[in-house]
Amino acid sequence: MPINTRAFAATASDKPLTPYGFDRRDPGPDDVAIEIRYCGVCHSDLHVVQNDSGRTRYPIVPGHEIAGVVTAVGENVSRFQIGDRVGVGCMVDSCRQCRPCQEGEEQYCATGMTQTYGSADPKGGPVGQAITQGGYSSAIVVDQDFVLRIPDALPLDAAAPLLCAGITTWSPLRHWKVGPGSRVAVVGLGGLGHMAVKLAAALGAEVTVLSTSDRKKADAERMGARHFLINSDTTAMKAAAEGFDLIINTVSATHEIAGHLNLLARDGTMVMLGLTTEALPVFAVPLLWRRRSVAGSLIGGIRETQEMLDFCAANGIACDIELIAPDQINDAYARMERSDVRYRFVIDMARL
Repeated sequence: MPINTRAFAATASDKPLTPYGFDRRDPGPDDVAIEIRYCGVCHSDLHVVQNDSGRTRYPIVPGHEIAGVVTAVGENVSRFQIGDRVGVGCMVDSCRQCRPCQEGEEQYCATGMTQTYGSADPKGGPVGQAITQGGYSSAIVVDQDFVLRIPDALPLDAAAPLLCAGITTWSPLRHWKVGPGSRVAVVGLGGLGHMAVKLAAALGAEVTVLSTSDRKKADAERMGARHFLINSDTTAMKAAAEGFDLIINTVSATHEIAGHLNLLARDGTMVMLGLTTEALPVFAVPLLWRRRSVAGSLIGGIRETQEMLDFCAANGIACDIELIAPDQINDAYARMERSDVRYRFVIDMARL
């Protein structure tokens, strides 16, 4: 039987999210049905709701930081059982045949991963008509290969944002081999940035936060940052020149990045994680002079995401969250646009 699902959805770019009802598919042989307990609120949710890319199809139920409990499993499911604590991140399927998928990097699927919301849903109805719907809802049905196990050591509410904010920062830290002796700078201490600080510090790096003001300095230090720099402090920024192996840039708004390149050591890399919608100028000379790089990174594969969850459980790491009711989502969006959250909103779906 299809699962009757309650949710909050956007019906247009200029309208608030409102209650919405729809049916999830009847779980198939390889599916896991999940009662959603908590769902994090990501800045990319806001981008999609506001149709910043021009591709949003309404109505849309956002949410890709999902934590809940298994309520049913298909006959072929072997890794999960009813009652398990599980999570679902930014994708719910991929082609599974291309080289990235075969290498466990489904996020880079050659034909495009199936995102948790807003993608054509190959299992949701007539081809080309149905789209995936996300975690601002009471339930979800997902193929077992795209379900994560949430360790008991992690609080379920604070674990939810790890499924995006956690893996989005973990993946570049691992790819660029951050560890003891690494010098890492984090630009922006928000939902992504605060996880970058915690994870990099736990990996043994010397972490510096770059910010526009010192109002979050105490938080940064509590999370593991050794240093805190104000972007407008030209003396301090000059003293930090060539001081970092890796810069994790988490800012989602248009901002100046060319000046940060001189902070990179030889062979250093600035990794862009924020979903900016306008061009950010970069000049060749600072890159050439020290063989520096500007790169991008997109979440992580299922295997890497499970690795991140297990690492967080072993090291006592979770997101700093503010728990809200579903009907507070529009206020949360307004506050998120003002950067007025420390550091991730999480919806308590039991209050739906």
